[in-house]
Amino acid sequence: MGDRPVMVITGTRRGLGRDLAQHYAGHGFEVAGCSRGPSDLNTPHYQHYQLDVADELAVQRMAQDLRHRLGGVDVLINNAAIASMNHALLTPLRTVRSILDTNVVGTFLFCREFARLMRQRDRGRIVNFTTVATPLNLEGEAIYAASKAAVESLTRIMARELATFNITVNAVGPSPIQTALIQDVPKGKMAALLDRQAIRRYAEPRDVRHVIDFFIDAESDFVTGQIVYLGGV
Repeated sequence: MGDRPVMVITGTRRGLGRDLAQHYAGHGFEVAGCSRGPSDLNTPHYQHYQLDVADELAVQRMAQDLRHRLGGVDVLINNAAIASMNHALLTPLRTVRSILDTNVVGTFLFCREFARLMRQRDRGRIVNFTTVATPLNLEGEAIYAASKAAVESLTRIMARELATFNITVNAVGPSPIQTALIQDVPKGKMAALLDRQAIRRYAEPRDVRHVIDFFIDAESDFVTGQIVYLGGV
């Protein structure tokens, strides 16, 4: 690894997570990604773990493996998420549980396990993912928005709990990005959502990376517990 800082990114098999993994592996980081399926990302300084982010033992095994082989972790990006656009009356319980497991339980487990590693180094950066669907109270996204509201609360509270260990915890809330996460959403609904933004376009990976870069910068050690939404919602 050399002197490269270690970054963990969840949900790297496709979409934004894959873009983030490829970008940061090419910009000075040793990146460890994960997803429930295998990854086709074959790039230097990237390694993939196949696991469910809500599987406590699997997350613990990944953390310990990284501690033994790379000495610890410097940055955690909690990108893994599930979304489902359904009226609340039409949302099955299995969808509710799946969303909450991945978005809330998964985020919590990774924060807990990797903050323990960061504590050993007395420094660290955690960036969680929320969504503009939460402040917009977006119809059809009751459980998804609620799961991200929980992530926001987790972000603010853990920012206080981890501050004494020099670990910052922040969150970025992208507006819609054209990835598989929204591929089944009707175009009319997406157009209506974009119209509620001050800047009426889809977000791009570069927009998200810009906020992440700010949060993880060494000079951002006084920035914690913050939620940054994109697009001007």
